[in-house]
Amino acid sequence: MNKLQYVLAICTFGIFCILWTTYETPFIQTFDKGAFDLLDGNKFITMFHYLGETKFIFAITIIVSIIIWFRKQDYKLMVFVIFSVGGGYGLYQFLKRVIERPRPDIVDQLSTFSFPSGHAVHGLLYLFTIAYITNRTFTSKRASLIVWITAIILALLIGASRITGARHFASDVIAGWMLGYSWFILCFWWYKNGNRYFVRLLNKNIET
Repeated sequence: MNKLQYVLAICTFGIFCILWTTYETPFIQTFDKGAFDLLDGNKFITMFHYLGETKFIFAITIIVSIIIWFRKQDYKLMVFVIFSVGGGYGLYQFLKRVIERPRPDIVDQLSTFSFPSGHAVHGLLYLFTIAYITNRTFTSKRASLIVWITAIILALLIGASRITGARHFASDVIAGWMLGYSWFILCFWWYKNGNRYFVRLLNKNIET
């Protein structure tokens, strides 16, 4: 990944913070209503919520980690997967409890808080993590592009499924995508640079 991805991650985190502080404003509420009116009842999109269920995501994460363990024995890559998917889960659960935005008012609504959308955060994280790992085995730019486009489309559909089912406001979902991307890039940065900075810090301590 190049510097543009890191700059984009900073921008997406900024958008997340803006949505956090403005979701009660008339503009965002009007936007949420318009998005719901547009997507409400779309059964095709709604079925993608299954791909964003927590149990399914953790099952896939465990399988991917086992494959990495047996085939590559790349323990740092395994930590990257756990840090990205598992850490992302803990992050959005923590933020839900801090922000405490109620979900849309519908019959049989979930009892947990709404902002940000866990499906949007977690769906993007595990799909992007799998896409990155998969692309490490490809030399074809076309194959790599197909994998990333597929991951992006699925992440968008998983997030949108929470709007069609009135489980989340559109602003929850967008905030989830923004936070998920920022967290993924932070995890990727650690994966690429963590050892380098750790070694530098260790050498400085030895010298002193």
